[in-house]
Amino acid sequence: MKINANFFNLKDDYLFATVADKVAAYKRANPGKDVIRLGIGDVTLPLPPAVVKAMAAAALEMGQGATFRGYGEYRGYPFLQEAVAKYYEGKGVALEDSEIFIGDGAKSELGNILDVFDKDNTVLIPDPVYPVYVDTNVMAGRRAIFQDGNAGNAFLPLPDESVKADIIYICSPNNPTGAVYGKAGLKKWVDYARAQNAVILFDAAYEAFVRDSSLPTSIYQIEGADTCCIEFCSLSKTAGFTGTRCGYTVVPHKLKYGGAELNKLWYRRQSTKFNGTAYVIQRAAEAVFTPEGFDETRVNIAYYLGNAKVIGDSLKKLSIWFTGGENSPYIWLKCPNNLTSWEFFDFLLNEANVVGTPGVGFGKNGEGFFRLTAFGDRENVVRAVERVERLLS
Repeated sequence: MKINANFFNLKDDYLFATVADKVAAYKRANPGKDVIRLGIGDVTLPLPPAVVKAMAAAALEMGQGATFRGYGEYRGYPFLQEAVAKYYEGKGVALEDSEIFIGDGAKSELGNILDVFDKDNTVLIPDPVYPVYVDTNVMAGRRAIFQDGNAGNAFLPLPDESVKADIIYICSPNNPTGAVYGKAGLKKWVDYARAQNAVILFDAAYEAFVRDSSLPTSIYQIEGADTCCIEFCSLSKTAGFTGTRCGYTVVPHKLKYGGAELNKLWYRRQSTKFNGTAYVIQRAAEAVFTPEGFDETRVNIAYYLGNAKVIGDSLKKLSIWFTGGENSPYIWLKCPNNLTSWEFFDFLLNEANVVGTPGVGFGKNGEGFFRLTAFGDRENVVRAVERVERLLS
């Protein structure tokens, strides 16, 4: 028996597991310290009332013979597909229900989609980047090349026509940098993908945080994207579903490579390996797209963006360069005093008892940078920035 040797090419630990281990070790050594976490992008506000009400009603249905449901639809229940399609209509994007696949979140689907692509394809990944893009391709033994994001291009790299790629990852609003592509930037990527006969895997998990109406919230708002792009979205940050697990993947019927329609291939993959998201969860997700649920989720998002403003205002006061925070829940800052990412992590943890995420964990171009998240309690965010201001002033 042989195991997949590609796993030995991974870093020893997943970035956020390393951060968690370091924090746990610090707390064991310093049990009386009050540690404030602004590192992992997990939400803290409870599920919106409309979502809880729908979830409870669906759970009661499952306890009655007349309304009990077993296996669901592989693409998702039609009621949720229709709700998602209507949401996209509001963006000016027309989707068929059969182009929408309900899943358990963007993280898993971004890795699972690789099943439909040959391992000999070359993957183009921005750096710095969400680690899942890299690790899932390393596990498959696929060759990855990187597009440099840096302060000079505002961490919004554009395609290099001389570089050949088959699969392209784009995340906007970006994790970890909080940077958001405009329509012109995304159009360049779409044109590049079409010229390369490549596919873009577009991670739109944070689209609900975009407040600037001039910025796109779906890749399909760009002309030609439906012939070269798959979009992934999640309700984790939009509606607090990090522990509830629901998202959706859009695979247009126009998306064809080598004579094969990717929608059909993805359906074949899902029907083989996935029995669908739970009915109770899909009913809860449906409630997100009702007028009541939409308003409630936007109140929560405004709360997190308020946290981001608190952090951003503090960094401006300290004259620390950063990006993100305005149309994104992430703040990406330059480590002060030329500290490395991990040096700044240790400095903040030990001297201010504040936890963030070292930028180098997101790629080599993240060295010297640091990510803070706005997914915290307002009181804790205020306390954290006060500690940092005292430390760095």
